Amino acid sequence: MNQRPSGERHPVPGSAALANLGPLQQLRAGRLTRRLLQLVIGLLIYGTSMAMVVRGALGAIPWDVLHTGLIEHMPITFGQISILLAMVVLLMWIPLRQMPGLGTVANVFLVGMAADIALAIVPVTGDIGVRLALMLGGIVLNAMATAMYMGSQLGPGPRDGFMTGLARVTGRSIRLVRTLIEVAVVVVGWMLGGAVGVGTVVYALAIGPLAQWMLPWFIVDLRPPQVP
Repeated sequence: MNQRPSGERHPVPGSAALANLGPLQQLRAGRLTRRLLQLVIGLLIYGTSMAMVVRGALGAIPWDVLHTGLIEHMPITFGQISILLAMVVLLMWIPLRQMPGLGTVANVFLVGMAADIALAIVPVTGDIGVRLALMLGGIVLNAMATAMYMGSQLGPGPRDGFMTGLARVTGRSIRLVRTLIEVAVVVVGWMLGGAVGVGTVVYALAIGPLAQWMLPWFIVDLRPPQVP
């Protein structure tokens, strides 16, 4: 009945923490309206932030290097390839015995849809100042969106779940597994003609610390209120 904490907690005593819940437990954990709203907003911001970095044209974030490489060879939009690849990654959860949550399924579709809408709205620009602002703003928004959808506690995204599942099965650290996966997708994406650049490096260095810093702002405390 009580959820088992994942071990990562806000350092302030009595604060909220991420919980290790199954799919049904996630839905029964309470504060569902707040969590669903935060999830949807977070995923829409996530897709928008991806588009901002792409429009900055200074290097895409690691998985988007692969996305931008694939669309060079397929008659498909950036958002559509994001959705398609997310589905493929989700299938890879099966041998890892990972269980998707509502947030996992929502992540597959909403992020790609939001990215395509944002790409249709944000114009291509040659102004280096605007491009730099798009890149940096996109990275910060991406970290905030990551904290929002994780903090909703409705299941990880397909790529995050694949990373944690692979780390669990292999016994390797999440840091090592994530690094190897992202290096692999960047290399394959670059070979396909994907957008690699300074933005790719900045994202890789900044996203972890930024998301960790912002996560406590958005974790929804699922613990029952204390009786005075």
